[in-house]
Amino acid sequence: MKKDRLIPKTMASQHPDNASIPTWCTSDVIAGEDEVYETYYSFSILGCQEVMWDAEGKDIDPQVVRKLLTKYGEYFSENKLGEDVFLTLRLPNPLIEVSEKKIFLETLESIPKHNDVASRFYNDYPTISIFEVILPFTTSHVDLIRIRETYRKVIVEPINEQIDYYGLKLKEIVGEAYPREIEVIPLIEDFNSLTTSDQILTRYIELVSPSYVRVFIARSDPALNYGFVSATLLAKLALSKLWNLETHSGIKIYPIIGAGCLPFRGHNSPENIDGFLQEYSGVWTVTIQSAYRYDYHENKACEAVKKLNTILPYSKPKDFTGIEEAITRLAQKFLEKYQQSLELAIDAVNHISSLIPSRRSRKLHIGLYGYSRNFKGKSLPRAIPFTGAFYSLGIPPEFIGMRVLKNLNEEEYDILREAHVRLREDLEEAGRKVVWDAISLLVEYRGKLSKHFSEDFFEKFISLYLEDLETVSEIIGIKIGGRSLSDRRYANVIENFLISIIEEEYDVAKQELIEAARLRRSIG
Repeated sequence: MKKDRLIPKTMASQHPDNASIPTWCTSDVIAGEDEVYETYYSFSILGCQEVMWDAEGKDIDPQVVRKLLTKYGEYFSENKLGEDVFLTLRLPNPLIEVSEKKIFLETLESIPKHNDVASRFYNDYPTISIFEVILPFTTSHVDLIRIRETYRKVIVEPINEQIDYYGLKLKEIVGEAYPREIEVIPLIEDFNSLTTSDQILTRYIELVSPSYVRVFIARSDPALNYGFVSATLLAKLALSKLWNLETHSGIKIYPIIGAGCLPFRGHNSPENIDGFLQEYSGVWTVTIQSAYRYDYHENKACEAVKKLNTILPYSKPKDFTGIEEAITRLAQKFLEKYQQSLELAIDAVNHISSLIPSRRSRKLHIGLYGYSRNFKGKSLPRAIPFTGAFYSLGIPPEFIGMRVLKNLNEEEYDILREAHVRLREDLEEAGRKVVWDAISLLVEYRGKLSKHFSEDFFEKFISLYLEDLETVSEIIGIKIGGRSLSDRRYANVIENFLISIIEEEYDVAKQELIEAARLRRSIG
């Protein structure tokens, strides 16, 4: 483990939430050589200090380090990979994503190769440029130990094995394997693990004795699985618990938040830096996702990244000692109402999400709901097209299940507002994207839409969603619907999209969907 290293503040990720295509991209899908250039671009132009190189559910270039150092040698001579800027590998979880088991192993095996390339480039052996991996779906300290041990026993230890009768060792053929051990960043994303993140890390710290730990707190997939409010509460509860663990253990913990631009997925955008940092105080590293980089003017994105690099960490996390159980119960209450509504909308969201264009070359994704029976075997899309589908219908998902506010007592409501400090502002932003005329169109033309949307969507979901909107308006006191000319323009595009769906003009519908996404500066 590298001591006294730079802990990055900004991590460019490959989340495909961008509506606009960057000018340097050779197609509508960012892949292959474009992703290699994108890594350099994220470092050199945007100023991101870290890039997540994602092997989970997508094909990646196995020679990325060689290509970066060969093509952009001048930059990396002045900005050393592994010291000044960082490339962090995101693994598939081999126990969850069963079809990716060999990709998991292949990614681990690539680490010494990348470091050999870096050693030759920097003329310094060994140069450890790649030494961290991110493990999705982490639920236990055991998951982290297994990854470390797999690397040690499969990649490092065999190097010293004798391979023939003459005593030749494997390392004499393939060279040494560096680093000797890797650092594993747990990506914590399910309800139980987020509420027990401190317990997961406590046991890991006891067994490994690291000098520090980086922890990745999911914000996007929990929103899909549990709803907007629950996802926010769970992320903030994790921040509080990890802060207390750091205080008591003396081990430095550096939290990462994975958030997108829209409120549903975390509201981390160039226009909401102060609000985001106020909500997620204590975060050390934030993801700079594709919409952040490509749906805003380049200068604005650069300035935003520069600001984050300067001011993070913004402040210590809010301490929820004494009300942790109350926050967990609140998250559970919001989750139940959210999932009650979501079950009624699965067919609709799957149909609309199928129209959303791919921005990355991704394989089939198996998320938490892939193993759930709550939705009668019906799968859901990824979080980005999921969010984009609801926005495209004029019904932002932030409001789903918010009728639970009527059932909270005064103490629960006070705890909610204490914990979710930007609730009003986030809902105000999402509320501007509610398109009343689109909801009217859905109801009026249910006959034409029902073959794709299911009767439950029209008979139950819409009425519950309207109840959600009414509850937010009455209790939180915000205006629902557009307020400006730009909001009206956006609403017109959403209505045109729905008309195209009703008339089954899907090519036109796709164009309108993308135009609406550009106006809100994110697909989902």
